[in-house]
Amino acid sequence: MHCARAACVSRVTIVLLAFAVGLSGTSTVQAADQPNIIFILADDLGYGDLGCYGQKLIETPHLDRMAAEGLRFIDFYAGNTVCAPSRSVLMTGQHMGHTHVRGNAGADISIQTLRDEDVTIAEVLKQAGYSTALCGKWGLGEDVPGNQGLPNDQGFDLFYGYLNQVHAHNYYPEFLWLNKQKQPLRNKVVTLPRKYAGFAGGYATERVDYSHDLIFEQALGFVEAQKDGPFFLYLPLTIPHANNEGTRGTGDGQEVPDYGIYKDRPWDNPDKGQAAMITRMDAGVGKLLALLKKLKIDDNTLVMFSSDNGHHDEGGHNTDLFDPNGPLRGMKRDLYEGGIRVPMIARWPGRIAAGTETSHIGYFGDLMATCAELADVDAPQNVDSISFVPTLTGKSDKQKEHEYLYWEFYERGGRQAVRHGKWKAVRMPMITGPTELYDLEADLGEETNIAAAHPKIVEQLEAMMDEAHVPHPNWQVRGQPAAKK
Repeated sequence: MHCARAACVSRVTIVLLAFAVGLSGTSTVQAADQPNIIFILADDLGYGDLGCYGQKLIETPHLDRMAAEGLRFIDFYAGNTVCAPSRSVLMTGQHMGHTHVRGNAGADISIQTLRDEDVTIAEVLKQAGYSTALCGKWGLGEDVPGNQGLPNDQGFDLFYGYLNQVHAHNYYPEFLWLNKQKQPLRNKVVTLPRKYAGFAGGYATERVDYSHDLIFEQALGFVEAQKDGPFFLYLPLTIPHANNEGTRGTGDGQEVPDYGIYKDRPWDNPDKGQAAMITRMDAGVGKLLALLKKLKIDDNTLVMFSSDNGHHDEGGHNTDLFDPNGPLRGMKRDLYEGGIRVPMIARWPGRIAAGTETSHIGYFGDLMATCAELADVDAPQNVDSISFVPTLTGKSDKQKEHEYLYWEFYERGGRQAVRHGKWKAVRMPMITGPTELYDLEADLGEETNIAAAHPKIVEQLEAMMDEAHVPHPNWQVRGQPAAKK
C-alpha cells in the first residue's frame, strides 16, 4: 500500500496543488500590467558555475540562452553567505542588520523562524491578487508547536518540498512536504546521529524518487494550473548543495541519478556528480522556459535566476577543477566576494532587452521593492529595498542606488562587510576587529588590503557598519553585551 501510494505521488501532488490554488481566493483575471513572476534560486552555486559567467567544463545551455535572451547582472549579491539568513533577506527585504533570521541556528530552531510580524514577498503579492507557490527548500520555519514560520502561514498558497535544511541535504528522502502534510516517497534512508532542529539527516540505501525532479514537476504543474495569472513562483532548488550526511556514509555527497554527459570524463565521481547536478538543474530551467512559450505566457512572465550564496567545498568534489568562484576570492561562509556575489539573470521577452548586461549594484533585499512595483502594490515601510525595475526595463537613468549594502555573519568568530560604490570593507571579528579595505574596480579578487592607505574611507565604511547593525537578542556578537529582548 505504501509503495503504491508513493508510486503515484507526483501525479497526485499536481492534482492537489491545482485544487489548492483554486481555493486560494485570488483573482483569476490578470491585470494587463501585472506580470507573472518566477524566482529560481540555486543552492551553493558559485559565481563562476555557469557558462554565461565563464564556466568552461560544466554545460549550462539553457541558462546561457536565458542570459542571451535577457539581462545578466555582474554586480549582484546574495543576502548572506549561508542559507537561512540569505533567504530571510530575500523574503523580507531587510538586510542582515535588520532581518529576524541572521544565521543557521543549529539546535534552537525558534531563532531560525519567521514570525507573524515578518512580512514576506508572497504576502505582499497576495495583496495584489497573485497566486503564490514555493517549490523547493524553505529553511525559515519548522513543523514544531507554536511555529509561525511555515510557508503556508507566510503568504504561500502552495508549498511542496523541504522545511528543514538538513532534510534538504538528502536528494532521496523518505518524504517531502505538501503544504502541512508529509508525502511519503519510496526511498529507504539511513539516518545519522547528528540532529538539526530535532531532525536527523541521512542518506538513502534504496534510491527511487529524486527530490529535485519531483520539485520541478510540481513547479511546472503550478504554472500550468495558474496560466491565467497573475502568479508568483518561488523555486528554491537544492542543487548543487551536497548531502553532507551522504558524504560521511558513502563518500560521495553529490547525489544525482546518473552522471549523464560526464560519465566518461576522467574525473572522480564527486566531480562528475557536481557537474551532472548543475546540468540537470539547467535542463529543468529549459523545461520551464519551454512551458511558458507553450502556454503563450512567455511575454508576460519575468523569470529570474540566482544563487543563495557562493560555492561550497563539500561533498568530496574538487573545487580547483571547475573554478566555481571565477575571478573572486572566497566561497560560502566568507564575506569576500566569492561568498556573497552571485549570478543573477533576468528574462522577460519584450520588456528586457536581449543580450544585455548591467553593473547595477543590487542584492536579494531588492526583490521586495521590485516585486511590489511590478504588482502595483506598496512594499512594507521597514525594508532595505530598492526596486530594480528601471534596470530591468532599460531605464537605468532612473535607477536609484543604495548608499551601501551590508552583511554580517555570526559563525567563525563573527564578521561584517559593507559595499559602498567601488569600496568594500570586511571587519573580523564583528564590531571590534580590524577592517580590511578593497577597491573592487582595481582589485576584484580582493588581493590587496589598502586600509592603511585610506584611513578616512575606512572610518566612513566602519560608520556604515555600525549604523546598519541593530543588535538582536537571538544573535549574540562575541565580546559584546547581549541585546535586550
